[in-house]
Amino acid sequence: MSKTKLEDQDPKFSKEELNARREEITAFYNDNIEHLKIQAKYEKLLANIEKARAERMQAQMFMAQQYADQKEGGVASDSEEAQAFKAAMEAAAKNID
Repeated sequence: MSKTKLEDQDPKFSKEELNARREEITAFYNDNIEHLKIQAKYEKLLANIEKARAERMQAQMFMAQQYADQKEGGVASDSEEAQAFKAAMEAAAKNID
């Protein structure tokens, strides 16, 4: 295999050619900014959806554990602890919407 030096591959540009190339690159980036803004909005929405799903799943698992504990003779449904749990779940449900 023959190796070529970077200097051999690098074409020599005049100052005008470099300025023209910079303008092309700048125009390319400016043209894509709107697309990137839309993509960023999309990614943020996806992240919010995933966060809401994780919170909902965590709440469901917590509720299932609490119901299982109650069936095993754990906390009475009219106890202070049960009332606090119910209030916390209602508050969490309001935050998801």
